[in-house]
Amino acid sequence: MKTNKIALVTGANKGIGKEIARQLGQRGFAVLAGSRDAERGELAVKELVAEGLDAAALQLEVTDAASVRAAAEHVGATYGRLDVLVNNAAIIPEGDDAVSRIPIDVLRSAFETNVIGLVEVTQAFLPLLRKAEAARIVNLSTSLASFAQVGDPSSEMSTMLTLGYNSSKAAVNMVTVMLANELRGTHVLVNAADPGNCATDMGGWDAARTPSQGAAVAVELATLPADGPTGHVYAEEGRLPW
Repeated sequence: MKTNKIALVTGANKGIGKEIARQLGQRGFAVLAGSRDAERGELAVKELVAEGLDAAALQLEVTDAASVRAAAEHVGATYGRLDVLVNNAAIIPEGDDAVSRIPIDVLRSAFETNVIGLVEVTQAFLPLLRKAEAARIVNLSTSLASFAQVGDPSSEMSTMLTLGYNSSKAAVNMVTVMLANELRGTHVLVNAADPGNCATDMGGWDAARTPSQGAAVAVELATLPADGPTGHVYAEEGRLPW
């Protein structure tokens, strides 16, 4: 049984996920870097360990029930609990487009990874989170899931015609609220984090924000005190409108 806190970050082999893992490791967490590609996960962990951090790779494909189950069983057997779950793994599927043009299989793939996979991972690890003294769940979201911002014709967000990503992340916001309500009064706090548009494979390498900047809000939510908020979406500038 580890005495320091244990954090699992899905999709942690690159980008914002790896940076969240790095920053949690710098705060003293033992970090489990979830990755669907085991080899890429090991490479990311090798980098983190070389920096003096406590990190281990965990093969985890969020759309594969057997993979999710095996990962949860491994964490339970090895650590006995989980203090932080960061649901970072997500996709903008190839072919994502406006409502009138998006292929249905593309829309389905966005929900399969971004929503159903997130819920399945959360369900699998929730028993271990309940065993921690003070657990935190952080779901990665986006301003593109904000009805207030996307619905404002003067906002740049209204021009982003990616129905699969936007609508699946809006569903993630509802998952966040409903889980927070379900766990209200317990030691488990649940929030969502908007990292902003960062220079990653997903955000595009010409984006102004760095992965380090994008990771910061998720790390803050993962380390909230006992009287911290639950059931909200936060960005660097504070709480976001729904």
